[in-house]
Amino acid sequence: MNWAFLQGLLSGVNKYSTAFGRIWLSVVFVFRLMVFLVAAEKVWGDEQKDFECNTKEPGCTNVCYDHFFPVSYTRLWALQLIFVTCPSLLVVLHVSYREERERKHTLKYGEGCPRLYADTGKKRGGLWWTYFFSLLFKLSVDAVFIFLVFYIYEAKFFPLLVKCTEAPCPNVVDCYIVRPTEKRIFMVFMVVTSFICILLTLFEIFYLIGKRCYECCTSNRHKQENHLALVTLSAIKQNEDNLKEPVLLRKVEDHNPSDDANSAPAYSVAIS
Repeated sequence: MNWAFLQGLLSGVNKYSTAFGRIWLSVVFVFRLMVFLVAAEKVWGDEQKDFECNTKEPGCTNVCYDHFFPVSYTRLWALQLIFVTCPSLLVVLHVSYREERERKHTLKYGEGCPRLYADTGKKRGGLWWTYFFSLLFKLSVDAVFIFLVFYIYEAKFFPLLVKCTEAPCPNVVDCYIVRPTEKRIFMVFMVVTSFICILLTLFEIFYLIGKRCYECCTSNRHKQENHLALVTLSAIKQNEDNLKEPVLLRKVEDHNPSDDANSAPAYSVAIS
């Protein structure tokens, strides 16, 4: 495994995630991926070879093993980890698409042109919906795989003894699993971590929706306040214009040219 590539990939996912998303990523990487890589192969590497039944009937052991373990636990976990981490990569790809589009726009119209995105990594518009649907997909994947574990294995996590009656076994055959207690502990651990990831994803969904609703309400309130301020200023200006207009009309009406003509001789006579 190329750890440098994995580190760069995880840092990119961590950069565009919320606080709950960073915690989810840490849980997946430390408690699921690392446990799977370090311990899973050693614990389950010999499960079919050491699955023994108290019969020498040809094919009976293989049929019983296939009946109790139709899907290997390690392969089931590997599929779960692949499907649950792919949506986070889609978010990184969407951000890369935005950055490339912004770069081409700048090259075409110059450095001083208006930007297409105020922040290419900010969850707005299509990126918000990509992030939201990625959370729903991760939640669905974890829930489906937990259901498959309980449905396929019937919640019997590695019992000490399993009884098989499948053909071509001649009768009820007792079969034994190697290290059942150790495998049961790891199985319970992986199921519990999956439940924790589901809870973290639910918290992140509620946080994302709540934050978006709060921002929309705040934006609408600011718009209403600005609109109210504009209406108030317009009303004040109109009132001032209405107050000035009667004063000017009164001045014009009070001014009579005949009065000026009559008053002029009186002034001249007084001087003479």
